[in-house]
Amino acid sequence: MRDVERWPTWTPTMTTVEARNAAGAPDGELREGSVVRIQQPRLPAAAWTVTDLAPGAGFSWTSKATGMTTVADHRITPTPDGGTVTVRLSLRQSGPLAPVVALFMARLVRRYVDTEAQGLREYCEHHHRTSRPRT
Repeated sequence: MRDVERWPTWTPTMTTVEARNAAGAPDGELREGSVVRIQQPRLPAAAWTVTDLAPGAGFSWTSKATGMTTVADHRITPTPDGGTVTVRLSLRQSGPLAPVVALFMARLVRRYVDTEAQGLREYCEHHHRTSRPRT
């Protein structure tokens, strides 16, 4: 999930993902302060700034547009036996234009988040099956 530049390989909701460090230089490593430019179908390009990063547990990032701030959380919770994980993706929008944007875009945003969750699941399950040693 932290390898954000590879997201377009497992979800059709991402066209281009480019991570930059706080100074604006290309950076393959996601860290607090990184700015990630995302282009998605049917949406304007957006810059997301990583505001919280907990290795192995997830991250949050924020995108600001005129009249609105969006915060997206990506969290991983392992099961007690360590055999599986639960991934929670959430999106919160605030600001004076948030209700208007939600009125017109809520269905698309929900579909994108659901598609991303399913794509991540399929990618991880496939990777897990193909990387396991054969007995």
